[in-house]
Amino acid sequence: MAGSSFFALLDDIAALLDDISLMSKVAAKKSASVLSDDLAVNAEQVTGMKADRELPVVWAVFKGSLRNKAILVPCALVLSAVLPAAVKWLLMAGGIYLCYEGYEAIKDKFSRKGHGSSEQGKQATPKSPEALADYEKRKIKGAIKTDFILSAEIIVITLNVVAQAPLYQQILTLVLIAVIMTVGVYGLVAGIVRLDDAGFALSKSKARGGWGRAVRKFGQVLVAAAPFLMKALSWIGTVAMFLVGGTFVAEGILPLEHAVEGVVAASAGWGPVVKYALFGVIGAVAGFVAAVVVSGFSWVRRSSAT
Repeated sequence: MAGSSFFALLDDIAALLDDISLMSKVAAKKSASVLSDDLAVNAEQVTGMKADRELPVVWAVFKGSLRNKAILVPCALVLSAVLPAAVKWLLMAGGIYLCYEGYEAIKDKFSRKGHGSSEQGKQATPKSPEALADYEKRKIKGAIKTDFILSAEIIVITLNVVAQAPLYQQILTLVLIAVIMTVGVYGLVAGIVRLDDAGFALSKSKARGGWGRAVRKFGQVLVAAAPFLMKALSWIGTVAMFLVGGTFVAEGILPLEHAVEGVVAASAGWGPVVKYALFGVIGAVAGFVAAVVVSGFSWVRRSSAT
């Protein structure tokens, strides 16, 4: 009797693990586009650091991301049970914040480009140890804030997948997805920011023959490509803010969502391209409007203070 009960328990555990594995795969598939945006945005957020500070910065943001998900998972479960409508509004607010951050990033990029090699442009990068430490703290804080918004979408997508499952399966699946996504994203970010070091090590390889030459050549290509990749990721991360933020905004306003669906349905085989282009435009407009509102509040506050 005891033995049969033990094996029955093992069967239940195996079935539970199968269910969680299946739901996790579905959630990961549905979150794939957000995951790519998360990777690009966070790689962009940790660029500009000194080489010896890149990995400590990634580690700090990684820990912040785990804290974000430790907050988001129980909050998502409670909101979904008590006030499900609040999830949509919170995501929409987060989307507007992402759009605002994207607009500010674009403005900053063009501002620095306009300065060119002038003295003002040269002073954009902090030089003193105190200024560098402050710059690093601000980058980490900004990256963790951005991660919070992107993590919220991943958690909500996962929650929608497991909405009909028992509570314990919802919790286990959410925790599993949260850990896998965090480790995966920041593992890749760490690899990307240290790509030039890997290339430099390969270029100094002492292997002989044709294989050795190929390895050294590949290392040289990585060293040469790393700066271009980081610049590309900087722009991709900024564009991703508009895409993800625009998606939140569009899906939070029902008439706007229907308008997007109508345009996408009318665009033959270009549906996905048109859809993301529209989300990007919506995100850019939302970012501009948010920046105008923030500037207006700042002006009013300054005026009232004088």
